[in-house]
Amino acid sequence: MAQVTSPEEIPESLLTDLTVRKIIQALIAVAIAYGVMAVIQRVTNWISERVPRRFRLLVKQSLPFCKALILLITISYLLNLFFNLSEDNLLALTGTIAVALGFAFKDYISSIIAGLVALFEAPYRVGDRIQIGDHYGEVTGYGLRGICLQTPDDNNVTIPHNKTWTEPISNANGGNLEAQVATSFYFDHSVDVEQVIRILYQAAYSSRYTQLSIPIVVVMKEHIWGTEFKLRSYPMDARDEFAYQTDLIRRAKRAFGQQGLPYPRLKLGRDESDT
Repeated sequence: MAQVTSPEEIPESLLTDLTVRKIIQALIAVAIAYGVMAVIQRVTNWISERVPRRFRLLVKQSLPFCKALILLITISYLLNLFFNLSEDNLLALTGTIAVALGFAFKDYISSIIAGLVALFEAPYRVGDRIQIGDHYGEVTGYGLRGICLQTPDDNNVTIPHNKTWTEPISNANGGNLEAQVATSFYFDHSVDVEQVIRILYQAAYSSRYTQLSIPIVVVMKEHIWGTEFKLRSYPMDARDEFAYQTDLIRRAKRAFGQQGLPYPRLKLGRDESDT
């Protein structure tokens, strides 16, 4: 039967001579890789905020691939520095590392593999507005272990890549600059439907945030207590999602108030006659 190679059985020819010079070279290589990634991060962010808006996400989405390339080059250099990578030695080294790391860093390795898969499947990219579990926000960072989400409350949440194995991912813009904003309004059943729809269209078309090249839609839904109107429209920049929604609500409610449109008559708790 085939046996898994243990660390004690690794041939001595696999390892090169360990010298102070090689250790210094390895430390310098790691420091250079870290510095280059930090510089690329800053330069990418700087460029993305200065190029035309339609190219911003494209620039940011190149960052994970640049980081992955730097890591691959650095790891290859370190392996070549400390190991004799012949065909037989490479197989022995791969088996040993797989067994050792598989048990010691199972979750970490799972996150790294999921991150590599996500690079090519692209369920999310830098600049996308996504929801994973209870967390929603913009992907502002893509690391080796996980992604960084900036929430509407301006908090930074780090989510491991391996969440993609078990959690559904909702992506609002999928690499595009625009993301749909759905804003709901509620009225009594007696309201003038055509008047409400007209006001909602006017609110969307008059907002400075609206992307006019994408159709604006108003949909309705009936409830026992009233009628729901949902305005579906797109801001020119997904980052303006909440400022845009606030602007729509402000414009619409001003017009609703001027027209005296009736809101639902909800009764919370017991009727006043019962008290």
